This record gives sequence, C-alpha cells and structure tokens, in this order.
Amino acid sequence: IFIDRDPEIFSVLLSLLRSNYLPSTAKHFSNQELIDEALYYGIESQLKSALAPSQLNGIDASLVNTVRPSSEAVVSDFNANDSDGSLWVAHGGQISVYDWNLSHTATVRTHLDYITSVKRVRPEIAAVCSLSGWGLHLYNMADGSRVDSFEWVDPTDVRIYKARVHAIADSEDSIYASYECQHGENCVLRIDKSAMKISSEIGRMMGNSAKNMVPRKLAFLSEMGILVGSSVTSGAFGYSGYIRIWDPRTREVVWETNEPGSGRSSRFGDSFADVAVDYDRLSLFKLCSKSGDLGVADLRKLSDDPWVYLKEKNLSMRNVGGNGSGNFVICCYRKQAFVGREGELEVWSRTVADEDEGTTSEESYRRNYVDKAEDSARGII
Repeated sequence: IFIDRDPEIFSVLLSLLRSNYLPSTAKHFSNQELIDEALYYGIESQLKSALAPSQLNGIDASLVNTVRPSSEAVVSDFNANDSDGSLWVAHGGQISVYDWNLSHTATVRTHLDYITSVKRVRPEIAAVCSLSGWGLHLYNMADGSRVDSFEWVDPTDVRIYKARVHAIADSEDSIYASYECQHGENCVLRIDKSAMKISSEIGRMMGNSAKNMVPRKLAFLSEMGILVGSSVTSGAFGYSGYIRIWDPRTREVVWETNEPGSGRSSRFGDSFADVAVDYDRLSLFKLCSKSGDLGVADLRKLSDDPWVYLKEKNLSMRNVGGNGSGNFVICCYRKQAFVGREGELEVWSRTVADEDEGTTSEESYRRNYVDKAEDSARGII
C-alpha cells in the first residue's frame, strides 16, 4: 500500500501509538499539522490525549494562549464546554466556535447587534440574549439558523412585554432565563428542552429595590437540584445586592442573603461586588468590595452567616484592601476561583493538605497571580 503523506509526521504518530506520548520531534510541527494527519489515519483521540495539558492547578497557572475573534473582537461572553473541549465566544452580534485546539471552526451572525450572554444548551444549539433587544433566542451553530425564541408575556398584565434577558443557565432537561420588563418587574422562566415551551415562572419580583432586582447571574446545580440567582448594583454609596436559591420544582426560595444586610453580619458594610458558584465543590464565592477579601460558603451547610474569608499565608501576597469601587469579576472553573480586579487576574486553588478534609478554613486556599504587569495593560477584565 502506498500512502502519499508526510513521512516525518507519520513517524511522530507511529511513536505516539507505541508509547502514548509524543516524541521530541513533534515540536517541529504545528498542532494543526499533527491534527490533520491524525484525522487522516483515524487516531485523533490518541493525539488529543497526548496534546491535552495537565490537570489545571491554580498554583502553577499561567497564560498559554489568546483567542482573538477576527471581527468585532471585543468579547462580551464565552462558554467553555467540558464535553468536547470547545469554546463558544460571543463578540458583537456574532458567535465564534473554537475546537479543543482553539482552532476557529465556525462563526454565526445573529440578528442581535450585541450579544450579552451565550450558553450552549445542546450540542449544536446556542442560547443568546442581548440587553439591547428582548427575548431569549436559540441558534443552530451548524447552519446558522435561528430555531426558536422565547418571550415573557402575561395575558393579565399588559405591562409585561419586550422583556430583556439578563442571564441564562441550563440543566439536562430545562433552560432558565431571567427576564426584566422596562418598568423593572422581573422573573426567571423555566423552558422545557424537549417540548421547547415555557413550563413555569419562578421568583417574580417588582424590581423596585436592590433586594428584588432581576438576577444578573444564574447557575443550576444538578447534584443538589437548586437554582442560584444573584444580582449586584453599585452607586455613590457602594455596592448592594442579593444571593437567592430556589427549588425549581416548588418554585420556592430555600435560602437567601442580602447585603449590606443587618448589623449582625460579620462583614456589615463590606458588601460583595461579585458572586460565583463552584459546581465541583458545591460552594459559593463572593468578593468583598471594600476589603477585597474573598469569602466562600458551602452550599450544603448554609446558615445566616455561612462565609469563611480566605487568608493568604504568604504575607507579601495578601490584600491591601479594596477602595469600594472598580471592576470585580469572579469565575469558578475546575475547582479554581479566578478573580479579576480591574486589570489584574489571580486564581485561588485549594491546598493539597486540605483537599480531602471536607471543610473550609481561612487558609484552605492559596493565591497565584496569573498575569504579568504587561498583561494588566490589556484592559479591564
């Protein structure tokens, strides 16, 4: 049999099949060249395993690659998919898809001018929303078509129309989206994936105070069967907001907290600036706006004041405090908590000694600054 392919790459792939590792000569070729040849021989899965980075460890985390969409390059949201390692990026009114090697595979232009949030709800379906438009929209990423839209309507209340969607979450059988009307009234709608119809309305609120604003973040934890919603607002007097947990089956609130809160709180006056959910550890993280401290709470052991405030052992890396304003972002991924403070990026990861303890103490996590000084010059996270 005669095969007209690159013999040097063939030698690399042959070595991979023998040892499950790539030889040093693989560095002479780009990943894409190796992938193309592996696809030809039908061994992409073996190559993918060999090229995969080691398990993410926040203590050693560093910048390895940068994704830059070719047009309308300001990224507004993204969705990293564990199932196939792909990355779906929203920029302007478009969604770009990158495979596990971060190679661009497709771009879909939506009818929206600016996408606020994107969520992969099925293997080929993206749910998108925009604060400059209304409704939740589903797009087929294979052919670029819009396959469905969902709006919040109430036949008994004519004020409920053209509601904007702020956040999206999904479970195995449902999509959750938070809607807000022009007069502030809001709720979370549950959409049945199989019937593609709105099945229930959760947590309807008037929206006339910080305690009942529309949820700007949603997260569904399948292991506990709960929906976590949060909202944060800021102004001349600082930050205020809430975290609220619903049971979607009963549509009832099972736990909530509001900040600034009452004087009984251990951090009264130090309201959170952002909130995130760690799906792997079933934990809540919050970033305090004044002190800059990071608090964590176990979702299985919630109380009136469940927060443990993390303390860095290394004195030189401890917080110098917050200033009560600025841009703060938390994102939990693979048991790590990534924190953006203005243009600085840091990651908190659990120490090996506390990994199997089952409880969280002040020194259970360590901090690592991911970026360098020049990276923060790229802009605000």
